[in-house]
Amino acid sequence: MSETDIIMQVEHIVKKFAAAGGKTLTACDDITFNIRKGETVAIVGESGCGKTTLLKSIMNMQMPTSGRILFHGRDITKLTGEAKRENYRHIQMVFQDPAAAFDPKMRIKEIVCEPLLNFGLIQRNGMEAKTRELLAQVELPAEFANRYPHNMSGGQRQRVAIARALALEPEIIACDEATSALDVSVQDTIVKLLVRLQKEKGITYIFICHDLALVSMFSHRIVVMYLGNMMEELDGDKLTEARHPYTRALLKAVFSTDQEKNQQIGILPGDIPSPLDLPTGCPFHNRCEYRQELCIKEKPVLREAVDNHFLACHYPLPIA
Repeated sequence: MSETDIIMQVEHIVKKFAAAGGKTLTACDDITFNIRKGETVAIVGESGCGKTTLLKSIMNMQMPTSGRILFHGRDITKLTGEAKRENYRHIQMVFQDPAAAFDPKMRIKEIVCEPLLNFGLIQRNGMEAKTRELLAQVELPAEFANRYPHNMSGGQRQRVAIARALALEPEIIACDEATSALDVSVQDTIVKLLVRLQKEKGITYIFICHDLALVSMFSHRIVVMYLGNMMEELDGDKLTEARHPYTRALLKAVFSTDQEKNQQIGILPGDIPSPLDLPTGCPFHNRCEYRQELCIKEKPVLREAVDNHFLACHYPLPIA
């Protein structure tokens, strides 16, 4: 893809929160990457790495402390009022737990058509037909329109969440751990559904996840975060060429049922530092078996190692 395919630019996003005792928690620290039309960008990392905080800034659910997010060249972090509301037509979200995201008193047809009604795009007498159309897109039968969320399985509710996100025909759909609460077999069907919709409609996905094995199956780009910092960014089909010790550690921690590999699950040594008391230098150095004196003293800057492969590491590992 060329530079003209870029539809969103995340530029030097920093998000800080005031904490007790006059301390500051830095949830995101100088995050920068581009998102191209029709691709899936996965943001991965352990719990507390800042990926959901970053997504909230992208979704304009909170203001970053500094930096900007450009959508088709327009800084959406400064939008207010009707301009901010109108922006939600183009960027929609699928939450981790649809049971919590849905009003339990609303029927499915009311849930999926609510965005359309809010923007005045349909009348109430058109809800039945539109609901059938949207449910068909996510492979659910039309009779589900009159059900309530509690009458459906977790996978079915997540399909409804996707249908609601599709209703406004957005350019970008952000998925915040959208498969983590589902059984593995259901995860597979949801991912296949998302891939099919992307091929049919040219949708761009931002996929927040902690499962590297899952995102490597369908992501075009992968951004790896640790303690609010970008550690590595690379193509999804080149994950095996990861060179940052943290990314390699995450890969070793992936469970495989392939008996022939005979590979034990790796466990990262040490504990994650408190985000209120970050170590000097590289944020990962206290858990990195390859650290050297420079890693302790100086924080590495994210830079391009090879084409489209970015690293924040003083001593990147050779390709395995």
